[in-house]
Amino acid sequence: MLDIKFIRQNPELVKEASRKKGVKVDIDQLLAVDERRRHVLRELEQKRSEQNKGSTGGPKLPVELEKLKKLKEEIKILEEGIGHIEKEFDELMLQVPQVPDVSVPEGRSDADNKEIRNWGKIPKFDFKAKDYVELMADLNLIDTERGAKVSGFRGYFLKNEAVLLSQALWSLALEKIIKKGFTPLVAPAIAKGFNFVGTGWLPQGKDEVYKIGEDDFLIGTSEVSVMGYHANEVLSEKNLPKKYIAFSPCFRSEAGSYGKDTKGIFRVHEFYKIEQVVICKNDHEESVRWHEEITKNSEELMQALKLPYRVVVNCAGDLGLGQVKKYDIETWLPSQERYRETHSASYFHDFQTRRLGIRYKDKHSKIQFAYSLNNTAVATPRILANIVENYQTKKGTVKIPKVLQKYMFGVKEIK
Repeated sequence: MLDIKFIRQNPELVKEASRKKGVKVDIDQLLAVDERRRHVLRELEQKRSEQNKGSTGGPKLPVELEKLKKLKEEIKILEEGIGHIEKEFDELMLQVPQVPDVSVPEGRSDADNKEIRNWGKIPKFDFKAKDYVELMADLNLIDTERGAKVSGFRGYFLKNEAVLLSQALWSLALEKIIKKGFTPLVAPAIAKGFNFVGTGWLPQGKDEVYKIGEDDFLIGTSEVSVMGYHANEVLSEKNLPKKYIAFSPCFRSEAGSYGKDTKGIFRVHEFYKIEQVVICKNDHEESVRWHEEITKNSEELMQALKLPYRVVVNCAGDLGLGQVKKYDIETWLPSQERYRETHSASYFHDFQTRRLGIRYKDKHSKIQFAYSLNNTAVATPRILANIVENYQTKKGTVKIPKVLQKYMFGVKEIK
């Protein structure tokens, strides 16, 4: 959520941000509602002050009592009115997007994202390579038929070495990032609605989220739970940044993905993710530094796995409501002869923390809203597709990346 003072002072900038992100929100209407809200609040404050003054002292004359009665009725009418205005104001404020950084390119979709670097050699096979669906079926690593029988469309069972490989990836990510001073968490997969509103998943992403109760939802990323961890708290600047590496099951409805990746494990409803979350002081340069740092952490994991990848900067139209800037890491998938997204790293400034009430007391004892960032360390089972395809052999086997072998109970090749 943006500061309304910022919106008042920069209406054209916010309108331009809405245009770039493809967000439909009437900023002029918001400002008109805001003006009406402030007018009623001033009037309400004035009448309450009059009521307080009139209520003090000894016995009242009939004319004074009549005046107090009239004030009470006027205050009640104003309170009812401000309730309706505040509701309209809040609904409009939740639709206002964060302003993208000046370095974010124009564009409407992920097709307009710009590559900024790549790493690794794209494999050249001297045999007819298989796609991961065929490979994993041949090697008894996956069962989507029984998965669909049990949990429906996009359901799956991972089996045998695929289970070990998943746990090996989690262990590698945790080991490397904990060493960088991140606090490990296992985050709740069920969270209350305010966490989703606070992180920007609701109301805009309601079609992506599974609702399981009156105000209970399944998270699509542990970012939701971890940001809620410090909701409505005042931290100390000396304890910032807060750096978390959180594991959780994740659930997404994949609304709007009809016909995309319908086979296999690349796009599923239920998966597991290890997420980096950083809460830092409200300084743009520090936010940028952490954005590069958490992206670097994920790149180092990819390099340790020796998987070819590229980093793209997302265009404005491919940013979420609250994101100032985002990088995607896309990993090479041989069967499709293209890079596919496996990681995302974003920073938000105070968009999420303002909604969630995450503040800190600076060295001058002034209360400030913190800044937030998050990034995928590793998501399974998606990354298994890239590993299996890139590490396949002519014999139809799959070699285990050396960096994972110590976690694989002696398995070095899946046969």
